[in-house]
Amino acid sequence: RWIKKRIKFMKLLKFLFFSIFLILLGCSKNQKNILSNISKPNILIIYLDDLGYGDVSAYNKGKIQTPNIDKLANNGLKFTNGYSSSATCSPSRYALLTGKYPWRNPNAKIITGGSLIIDTTEVTLPKVLNSNGYYSGIVGKWHLGLGNTKINYNSLISPGPNQVGFNYSYIMADTQDRVPCVYIENGKVVNLDDDDPIEVNFAVNSNFDDYNLPTGLNNPELTNMKWHHGHNGSIINGVPRIGYMKGGENALWSDIDMADHFLKKANEFLEENKENNFFLFYSLQQPHVPRTPHPRFEGLSGMGPRGDVILEADWCIGQIYKTLEKLDLLKNTLIILSSDNGPVLNDGYYDNAVELLGDHDPFGGLRGGKYSLFEAGTKVPFIAYWKNTIQSGVSNEIISQIDLLSSISSIVGDKFRSKDGQDLSNLILNNHGNGRKELIIEATTRTAFRSGDWVMIPPYNGVPVNKNVNIELGNSNEYKLFNIKNDPSQRVNLIKVNNIQLQKMIKRYKSIIGDDMNSPEKLILE
Repeated sequence: RWIKKRIKFMKLLKFLFFSIFLILLGCSKNQKNILSNISKPNILIIYLDDLGYGDVSAYNKGKIQTPNIDKLANNGLKFTNGYSSSATCSPSRYALLTGKYPWRNPNAKIITGGSLIIDTTEVTLPKVLNSNGYYSGIVGKWHLGLGNTKINYNSLISPGPNQVGFNYSYIMADTQDRVPCVYIENGKVVNLDDDDPIEVNFAVNSNFDDYNLPTGLNNPELTNMKWHHGHNGSIINGVPRIGYMKGGENALWSDIDMADHFLKKANEFLEENKENNFFLFYSLQQPHVPRTPHPRFEGLSGMGPRGDVILEADWCIGQIYKTLEKLDLLKNTLIILSSDNGPVLNDGYYDNAVELLGDHDPFGGLRGGKYSLFEAGTKVPFIAYWKNTIQSGVSNEIISQIDLLSSISSIVGDKFRSKDGQDLSNLILNNHGNGRKELIIEATTRTAFRSGDWVMIPPYNGVPVNKNVNIELGNSNEYKLFNIKNDPSQRVNLIKVNNIQLQKMIKRYKSIIGDDMNSPEKLILE
């Protein structure tokens, strides 16, 4: 009888183990089948500039309405803990394309006419996709530097986007508030007249004074947009810029037509590559300053030019969606939408962004903003959409733009994983699995650390508030510790009541940054 019971028990165990095995095998096969069916989607990254967590109405934090972005968010996966790597643009773009923390690269800072900050030998997102049969393009803002030395805009400009993996590029060099105010296609300035060469200088005491060129500083009567701080160089189209520019008259862009122009080039890229696997990095310039909405959007938001250009950007995204729909590409295109950093209102021009804000909250209830180590500097809209593949949902898991290279590599069947990025493909595609447990964020070379629901900001020298933009930077003479689950606005510093958690985070933070950054103790105010 004992033997019969044991045999019966062993059969039961075998049945249970076999059943569990079949379940796991089914899950594994299901995951494998999902990945095999979608292993070669088109990739479209829509990247906005200075768009805040509260600027997308799908997040229910502000008042402005963004129906086209909402369509992606509400029918795809909306991340509530999505981060850019940095609170400023150039470092964030570097991290997205390389999968590396920008603070590891001393050159990954805000660029003004500088050299390319991505080494041409580095593995990048377009390079990985190219090796998997994709045709890669970038349309819009670049702001990652060009050339190796002083740029000659009158000949082929190299290295640039085409040398780090993009097969096609149609860009502005830096931002629309900097010279030169021209478009560059595959390394050549568009519509440049050889008899009217471009000269560019960013020196404060520019020798361009010899040419008596009008500037915002000397000729405010020639501007139709007044500068508040920093933007008092050459006047192009009535807008004073950073830096000085001479020549290139036929190549100058039209500010109010810029959104339409980039949209046209992005749509042309989609049309020309509809039969191929493609990767398009559609890098919008809105709502970065100077905000120059097309007249058909002027005044629509009731919030001044900043609100108007957000509506314009949302419309552009709707047009891209319609193009994908017309070309029957939606079912085979993974769309990722995010922003390079958090919002700023007055960022150099008087444009009533503060005065006409009303009840709208671009910061989404978060502390800080662009340039800041507080949450509003790097916590941004982050949306993944893929018609009929990604199910509608919300994820509270932590994800960073640094993870996109590794995750997209996995989605297309490539084994490459970047230095700092994680493979979160299952989270993006299926809303399954865990996101990041920890993340280093950066703002103008300063860093902070998020671990789970905790955020630690080390002490840093410097003013606590950037008065020009009226944003708290996170600088102080003591550590700051916040539990952002209980205190998302980061108002209660918990260092005195939870010193154990603080010391734990300091130790882990130092182990990650190693010798790449100065020890926080060296930065404490004396």
